[in-house]
Amino acid sequence: MLKTAFVLETDNLHGGGADPLRVSKSLARLLAHLAKDLATVDEVVVTHEGLVGEDDLARAAGRDVRFVRVPDATGYYESKNLGFAATSADVVAFGDADCWPDPEWLSHLFAPFADPNVEVVAGRTTYRRDLLGTAASTLDFLYYTDPTTPGCVRNFYANNVAFRRAAFADRRYPEGAMYRGQCQLLGLRLASDGIAIHFEPAARTIHRFPDHTRQLLGLRIRRGQDTAAFSPHLARAFAPRWPLLVNPATVLGVRFVKSVGSMDALDMPPVRGLRRAACLGAITGLSLVDAVGALAGSLGWQASRESLAYHGDGDGLGSS
Repeated sequence: MLKTAFVLETDNLHGGGADPLRVSKSLARLLAHLAKDLATVDEVVVTHEGLVGEDDLARAAGRDVRFVRVPDATGYYESKNLGFAATSADVVAFGDADCWPDPEWLSHLFAPFADPNVEVVAGRTTYRRDLLGTAASTLDFLYYTDPTTPGCVRNFYANNVAFRRAAFADRRYPEGAMYRGQCQLLGLRLASDGIAIHFEPAARTIHRFPDHTRQLLGLRIRRGQDTAAFSPHLARAFAPRWPLLVNPATVLGVRFVKSVGSMDALDMPPVRGLRRAACLGAITGLSLVDAVGALAGSLGWQASRESLAYHGDGDGLGSS
């Protein structure tokens, strides 16, 4: 019987100047939501830069939780690496404290590991199920089919993925200057090493939008900057002889075409008629902001690395 672990980092809950009490309150809401799923896991690890009321948080989770204090400003991916180091299970799943998983999310994410040949499983991440959520999901949470292996994808997102221990221990999330691109770097490493990423769309989590519109725009700028930083890695992986062909402009262009084509391929409410036109407009608008970020990144300008705030329930997920 495989032993399983769940690592939850709280990097984004520390954004927006939140104090430890507010971080703990937001975390308790999520742990209570996850309690039924967490009961099926052998180990639960929460990394943080400061919490209050750990006993209350464990009660919200309905089980024992190992809280791992990380140094201030450790960062999103290194927090996950440190959380992994605190586990001993055969299979380890990663989640984010700014996401709201569907019921039995972890059970679905772990299920494919019944096959001993499966080493990595990616679940489906989206934003909320309205029109703006659909548009943003097509841009930020695209899954690229792996043509060499049925049922597999070439990429994953660090808020919704599980690894066999050895597959992650031998690689881990790499260091890098990107905001949220290191999981894509690890995806390229897995592909280079011949490790397939199995896709399990039933393991769905909803990523919240930031609490404020200004921060949503900041998120788009950072996504664009990631495009600029990630383009050379894509060039080395897929076009080593013609690296100039893979640049931020072509990457954004390919992503735009793929995004438009995936509006009805995300297990989201269908977009038809005027809603489809509105969704296309939203994709275009968001892509233009991303392009500004990509241009800024190409010129060497970097947005603030301060974590965004995810404490409100503007997405209306708290009762779901």
